Amino acid sequence: MDIYDKLTILADSAKYDVACTSSGVDRNSKQGGIGNTTKAGICHSFAADGRCISLLKVLMTNVCVFDCKYCVNRVSNDTERAAFTPRELAELTINFYRRNYIEGLFLSSGVINNPNYTIEQMIKALTLLRNDYHFAGYIHVKAIPGADSELITRLGLLADRMSINIELPSQESLKILAPNKTKESILRPMGLISSKIEENSTDLVKFRHASKFVPAGQSTQLIIGATPDTDHKILTLTEGLYRKYRLKRVFFSAYMPVAEHSLLPSLDTKPPLMREHRLYQADWLLRFYGFEAKELLDEQSPNFNLQVDPKCNWALNHLDKFPIEINKAPYEMLLRVPGIGVIGAGRILTARKNGPVDFSGLKKMGIVLKRAQYFITCKGKIAEGLKIVSDGSIRALLADRPKLMVDGAYPEQLSFFAKPFITREDVRQCLTVQT
Repeated sequence: MDIYDKLTILADSAKYDVACTSSGVDRNSKQGGIGNTTKAGICHSFAADGRCISLLKVLMTNVCVFDCKYCVNRVSNDTERAAFTPRELAELTINFYRRNYIEGLFLSSGVINNPNYTIEQMIKALTLLRNDYHFAGYIHVKAIPGADSELITRLGLLADRMSINIELPSQESLKILAPNKTKESILRPMGLISSKIEENSTDLVKFRHASKFVPAGQSTQLIIGATPDTDHKILTLTEGLYRKYRLKRVFFSAYMPVAEHSLLPSLDTKPPLMREHRLYQADWLLRFYGFEAKELLDEQSPNFNLQVDPKCNWALNHLDKFPIEINKAPYEMLLRVPGIGVIGAGRILTARKNGPVDFSGLKKMGIVLKRAQYFITCKGKIAEGLKIVSDGSIRALLADRPKLMVDGAYPEQLSFFAKPFITREDVRQCLTVQT
């Protein structure tokens, strides 16, 4: 099997891993090195500053001894297998970088032989990139649950960001669908990475040239829709992970049926993309808006309303707290008004130091009055011609929602390219260093 065939198989197998995020770390290459990393720099589609950039997102191998029922690479699935050698992966990455095809590497892997052997292969590949090729670009690597702590530590010294995917939200779901994994085997290395990051931050203060351990932090991924777990359970787990392990991000991946199994949704089931979207919105509220999971969902209402975003839904369920006076409300309450974001709330606080704020001023600040007008007053008055009635607010906000179905079909994720972006000839020229 040639290198292009391996790339085709292993890049396709990696598409189920989610990590669309900026790199979160600054690093310049040393003299004679290649590549660099900036905090706004790396993600799979667009960076924080709006640039469209890319990673080589690939598996070390799709050979796997685990039998996770939801995974296309499970040992019981009849699929074509391939594996990169460490040297092949390093050369492919560095030559793609030199040709400006990529700006970094996202490396995951199936479990070949055992977790320790798999991580050893990944360490060899990254060591070649960092030491032999002096590559200073961004590397995001997925650790393997069940691997030794020493190996995870060595891997973390070579990567910018690490992730260990929980995948399923409960121990019960893991036991049924991923019998080779346990909650402990996932959370133990997650705790190790968290403690090592904290130790490293202290070392960097004491010792100027101390090696950096996962400077961009760690993340994880949860699969949505493969199991009966509710949004309440998923969001509560997410909140706990942020608090205990100080994760940078928790990613949600709408389950795409890839395997026929009695315990999984049928193959013709559409991925729950809107549910995934609502969870991302709620995640944002947890991280930046001061909400707690128990405020957004509970046992009586365990799943998000797909018709209204979580913030609007909370406001409609707490109309007793509204309307608020825009010139007196504290920052924390401004953040809870639909249509007012973190930047908008800051602008309001700054503007009202110089005088009262009115509705025209809010519009100039970029506040979405189409939503916010139902929940605020300016100088004691509501928006002109507006009647604040509970069912009227609900109808207006529902009318503002995006359509869930277009021509009888749910929205699907976009593809940037109708045909392969990198051809067999591109790969051959890269590896033979032809221009």
